[in-house]
Amino acid sequence: MNDTVWYQKFFGEDYLRIYTPFFSEEKTLREVDGISKLLNLPVGSSILDLCCGYGRHAIPLAQRGYQMTGLDLSEPFLQRARADALAQGVQVEWVHSDMRHIPFENTFDAAISIFTSFGYLENEEENLHVLQQVHNALKPGGLFLLESVYQNKVVRSFSPHGIFRYNDGLLVLEERSLDLLSSRYNIHITMLTPTGQRIEHEQSVRLYTLSEVVRMFTTVGLRPQAYYGGLDGSALSMDSRLVVIGRKSPHRLGTINWAPTSEKPGIAL
Repeated sequence: MNDTVWYQKFFGEDYLRIYTPFFSEEKTLREVDGISKLLNLPVGSSILDLCCGYGRHAIPLAQRGYQMTGLDLSEPFLQRARADALAQGVQVEWVHSDMRHIPFENTFDAAISIFTSFGYLENEEENLHVLQQVHNALKPGGLFLLESVYQNKVVRSFSPHGIFRYNDGLLVLEERSLDLLSSRYNIHITMLTPTGQRIEHEQSVRLYTLSEVVRMFTTVGLRPQAYYGGLDGSALSMDSRLVVIGRKSPHRLGTINWAPTSEKPGIAL
């Protein structure tokens, strides 16, 4: 019996083959621009890229003068990240670890989690533990930027099936389901290669509302600062993604009475 969970085996060549066509250089640079503007940190600041993958954001952020550390569970991704950083002449510290185990304390000016890298784990306690680890890794006053799929958008636009055809002949089929009780979005992926090979993967992600993220941030001592509908600073809507920024306080906080006071994009909390 194979007890390996989906996120321990999916993030490799198959993931890259499915998603790389959607990650143009222009898209990545726009996202890095957005991250830089939303964090508004001076050059030289230390940033942790949590679940950094193959360094798609960490490397260009390092090129802009930030002291970058990338942490990921996928050794194949980290191998590619090391090679790409070396080829581009930038220095990034790459750490092979589960996001539940961040081996730093009071170290970073900011941490980022981009492209729905949060919510993979099996229960709320584990996901909350990740946020506690982030809190511990930040310096007092440090920022955490979380960017993810937005529950409202997924529910609003849900379709049980998807078919994607690629220029190289690859066909990807998605069979999707929503567990409304647990707020999990489950996807069964079937890859049909041009040579006739059939490859199957699973994905399962916890979908969050804004209020749920704010509650979790507050629980671990990350005071919510602002929320957006994307890294471009656009307004949160029923059809947007979800970006929330929290700040670590010098001392652990109790419950914060939080409520938006306006519908303007990027409202400060």
